[in-house]
Amino acid sequence: MAQYVYGKSVVLSALRSGKKIEKLWIQNGRNDDEVEVLARRSKVAVEKTERKHLDHLVGGNHQGYVALVEEYPTYDLKQLLATVQPGHQPLLIALDQLQDPHNLGAIMRTAACVGADGIIIEKNRSVSLNATVAKVSAGAIDIIKVAEVTNLSQALKSLKKEGYWVVGTSLKTEKDYRSVDYDMPLVLVVGSEGEGMRRLVEENCDILVKMPLKNGMDSLNASVAAGIMLYTIYDSRFPVRQGKSE
Repeated sequence: MAQYVYGKSVVLSALRSGKKIEKLWIQNGRNDDEVEVLARRSKVAVEKTERKHLDHLVGGNHQGYVALVEEYPTYDLKQLLATVQPGHQPLLIALDQLQDPHNLGAIMRTAACVGADGIIIEKNRSVSLNATVAKVSAGAIDIIKVAEVTNLSQALKSLKKEGYWVVGTSLKTEKDYRSVDYDMPLVLVVGSEGEGMRRLVEENCDILVKMPLKNGMDSLNASVAAGIMLYTIYDSRFPVRQGKSE
């Protein structure tokens, strides 16, 4: 099923990745040669139109660019693992009932920046890949592969059998998130907005770490917490102070 995506960076990413685009609408007055040149080169149908028409199509901050694209693909866990390239410590992110598309898009963007291998979500319990996710991800949706599983706890058990260590954040532990050496095959679990990880998901974590919270604050935004953890993992694997390079 085709879906609308919008925003200049999203459209450019779709064009550069070779994603199938059924039609592209560009607002009159936009003179970005790169978007139109890439579209024409890929034989994408382009229509110049008024902003009012684009507002009607998506109703979002489209920046003058809207495209009708094929549905973003998802994979099963086995397919995702098959795409992990050898020669490095793999990093996956498992999202436990994340509902906000802005959080998913932001996590995808950070995951792409640190070179993560993929994201795992639970079918029917998490936000799906939609236009808002694509917009917030700033093109990362075309880079980061997403696997859908029916049961996240069972998926974590399967990953542990494959040699992965599962790390999650929790207020129930005293282990500081900065005290762990993350240079191992890793699954980072990110809990849902407000609720955090479910009990069975938490019980399947090998390591629980705590992120300090001051001034009476009881939680971090899911995408912020994920971003901090992902760059902490990156720093643990590639510490400049030890001269370790990528």
